[in-house]
Amino acid sequence: MYKAVRARMRALVYRMRAARRDAGMVTSEYAMGIVAAVAFAVVLYKVVTSGQVSAELQAIVKQALDARM
Repeated sequence: MYKAVRARMRALVYRMRAARRDAGMVTSEYAMGIVAAVAFAVVLYKVVTSGQVSAELQAIVKQALDARM
């Protein structure tokens, strides 16, 4: 029984060390996700505010408002 408890304690210590080793990666992953989201938002904003897309969106809205039920 002593060997089983000792093996279990070693496994727990190993997991704790591994968790501490990866602790800094979480922050950098969040930072990269935020940078990617902002870049995507900028590209989407540029596309939506371009002349052709803006005209198409206005046409779609006008058609929806003019629709009869």
